[in-house]
Amino acid sequence: MFRALSHRNYRLFWSGAFLSNIGTWMQAVAQGYLVYDLTHSSLWLGLDGFVALSPGLVLTLLGGVFADLIDRRRLILYTQAVAGLAALSLAICISTKYIHSAGNIWDSRVWIVLVFSFVTGCCMSLAGPSYQALTYDLVGREDVANAVALNSTQFQLSRVVGPVFAGIGFKFFGLAGCFYANGLSFIAVVVALAMVRFEGLGKSSGSGSHSVRDRRALWNDLLDGFRYVRNRPRVSALLSISAVNSFFGAPYLTFVPIFSRDIFHLGETGYALMMGTAGAGAFVGALVLAYLGDFKRKGWTVLGGAFAFGVSLIAFGLSTRFTASLIFLFAVGFSIVTSVAVVNTLLQQLVTDAMRGRVMSMFILSFIGTMPFGNLIAGVAAHRFGAPHTLALGGLLIVFYSVFVAIRNERLRELH
Repeated sequence: MFRALSHRNYRLFWSGAFLSNIGTWMQAVAQGYLVYDLTHSSLWLGLDGFVALSPGLVLTLLGGVFADLIDRRRLILYTQAVAGLAALSLAICISTKYIHSAGNIWDSRVWIVLVFSFVTGCCMSLAGPSYQALTYDLVGREDVANAVALNSTQFQLSRVVGPVFAGIGFKFFGLAGCFYANGLSFIAVVVALAMVRFEGLGKSSGSGSHSVRDRRALWNDLLDGFRYVRNRPRVSALLSISAVNSFFGAPYLTFVPIFSRDIFHLGETGYALMMGTAGAGAFVGALVLAYLGDFKRKGWTVLGGAFAFGVSLIAFGLSTRFTASLIFLFAVGFSIVTSVAVVNTLLQQLVTDAMRGRVMSMFILSFIGTMPFGNLIAGVAAHRFGAPHTLALGGLLIVFYSVFVAIRNERLRELH
C-alpha cells in the first residue's frame, strides 16, 4: 500500500509536498472567505478562481515542454520560492489592513488578491508538468501507480487537515495567519527537493536535445505533443473526461462559501468544516486507490467515478439539509479523486518517456486549465440563477458525458 515510500527521494518529495499543500489549502479556505466577505458576490468568487487558474491556459503547455528539456527539480524549486513570497506579501497586505472591508469594492482593494492569485497561478502552471513527470523519475515504472495514488493521498489529506487548521487559524490568528502559514509552508517543499539526490542518473533533467531559447524548436516540440495525443484515442478520451469533470464540476469548491453563509447561515468554522468534509471524501478515495494498487478495470473506474461525481454534485446542489449536504460533499470528493487519479495513472502507463512531460501538461491543462472558464461561467450563472441550480446542471452534464463515453469507447472501458 505504501511501497513507493520505500524510495528515499520519493519519501522526501512526498513529505515536503504534503506540508506545502496543507498551507495551500489553509490559504484557499481563507481566500474564498476573504473575497466573499469583501464583495458579497458570487461573480467575484468566480473571477478570483478564473484569475488564479487562467495562466494555466498558456503556461502549462510551456511547462510541459520545459519538463522534457531541463532540470525538472530546479524548475519546481524556483517556482515554489516565488509562490511562497507571493503568499507572504498577501499576508502582509491583510494584516496591515491595506486590504479591508469597505463600502465600495474597489476601495477594499480586492483587486490585489486577484493579482497575487495570478502570480501564484503562473508559478503552479509552469511547475505542474515537472511535478507530475518527476514522480515517475523518483520511483520508476513499477511503482508509478502506487506513487500516483500516494501523491493523491497526501494532496487529499491536506484538503482535510488544511481547512481544519484554517478554522483554528481564523479563531486565534485571523485570516492573515492562514496566508502567513501558507507562505512559510513552501519552505518544506523547497528543502525536500534540495535534499533529493539522483546519484548521477540525471533522471530529472528531461530528454530534450536543444536549448529552451530555441523558440522554433520549442514550438515544434509542443506540436509534436499534440500530434502524439491526437493519434492515440484512449489518451484523448481520458483527457476529455478530465476536462469535462473539471469544467462543470470544479466550481463547487468556489461556491462553498455561498452555501455556508447564505444557505446554511454558518460562520468561518462551518465553512472550514464543509471544505474539510469534501477533502475527507477525496482522501478516503485516494487511500482506497493506494490500497488497491495496480488493480483491474481502471477504464470502468474512470467512467464510474465521473458518473458518481455528477450524481453527487446534483444531490449537493439541491440539498437543503446541512447533514445531508456534508454526506454529498464527502461523496463528491471521493468520486472525483477516484476518476482523476486513475486517469493520471493510466496516462503515466500509456505514454512514452520522451513525451511524458508534454502529455502530463495536457492532463493538467485538461483539469486545471478548464477551471478558469468553468468558474467564470458558473459565477455568472450563479449570479443570475443561484449557485444550487448551477451546480446541479453541471452535475447533470457530467453524468450525460460519462454515459456517452462509456457507450461509444469500448477500448477505454477495457483499459486495465
